[in-house]
Amino acid sequence: MPRVLFVASHRLGRAPSQRFRFEQYLEHLTGEGIDWEFSPLLTVEDDATFYGRSSALLKAWVLARCALRRTRDVRRASEFDIAFIQREAFFGGWPVFERAFKRAGLRVVLDFDDSIWLLDVSDANRQYGWLKRPQKTAEIARLADAVVGGNSFLVDYARKFNPNTVLIPTTIDTRSYKRTIPRRTSGSLCVGWTGSPTTIRNFECGVPALLQMKAKYGNRIQFKVIGDGSYRHEGLGIQGEAWDSRTEVESLSTMDVGIMPLPDEDWSRGKCGLKGLQFMALETPVVMEDLGANREIVTDGADGFLASGHAQWVAKLSLLIESADLRERLAVAGRRTVEARFSVDSQKAAYVQVIRDLARTPSR
Repeated sequence: MPRVLFVASHRLGRAPSQRFRFEQYLEHLTGEGIDWEFSPLLTVEDDATFYGRSSALLKAWVLARCALRRTRDVRRASEFDIAFIQREAFFGGWPVFERAFKRAGLRVVLDFDDSIWLLDVSDANRQYGWLKRPQKTAEIARLADAVVGGNSFLVDYARKFNPNTVLIPTTIDTRSYKRTIPRRTSGSLCVGWTGSPTTIRNFECGVPALLQMKAKYGNRIQFKVIGDGSYRHEGLGIQGEAWDSRTEVESLSTMDVGIMPLPDEDWSRGKCGLKGLQFMALETPVVMEDLGANREIVTDGADGFLASGHAQWVAKLSLLIESADLRERLAVAGRRTVEARFSVDSQKAAYVQVIRDLARTPSR
């Protein structure tokens, strides 16, 4: 029976990059006879300190405790066969713990779903950005026995350093992701976005088009943002709603059209289309930026819309606002696409295969 230590930054249920990747497969792995344990870096209290406006001394104390937790993991490495690392084993610029797991004889898997070789720092920790040294992603990929990337852009990057790289897309558990509120066929339609305080800038890319839509349709449309409770936009009448795992599906089900605007940059090309997939799984028609993994997810006009530039965004949103039949057709087709290619059921065998293959292969 393979024994796997899942190594990640956040506790279960906290981070989308974990929730919609390996966390969804843990129950299935157990059913397949794979023994696993989960080791996060940050506790609830540490999380508030690390990502808040705390002093440098308090943040350093959090990092010290995190380093101690990882050191304990390395010391008990003999209990496991594989270290499955989501993005990185520890914050900071050098793959110290990844190398330690290798020296201890573990086979290492790197799983990632963003362009993490590019520098991206939260506002609360921007002054410490120099500590991140994002090029360590290449070093982890080189030493890993296998790499799992969430889209073609990420896989192409990783294969420069490790030929044993596979694509497993970010997925939705379609058994639990089911619409709870019927879509409106008349009255004021809700155009919505979901994300976090750190990704609200992506929503802002779509604001000029939304303002034109507001001028065009008036009270026929309303707008909603989930994930940043502090966000306000008077012109669009938006008061942001905080994300809550307990009400996520219900809150997203209030939207009649889902949007995923993005800036045209390499960080965006590394995105795995999660926001769009969430909407599509809930049978909400989507308009997504014509960029990166979104092109792998949506066939324009068949199961959603792709848009690039202000004029296209306005034109395609207008088509959806004006036609209930089109909204229904794309909604149903979008759900089918997720079930076929981007659901837990469609990809669970791939995760099991990565682990079983490594369990039969000596560490490099």
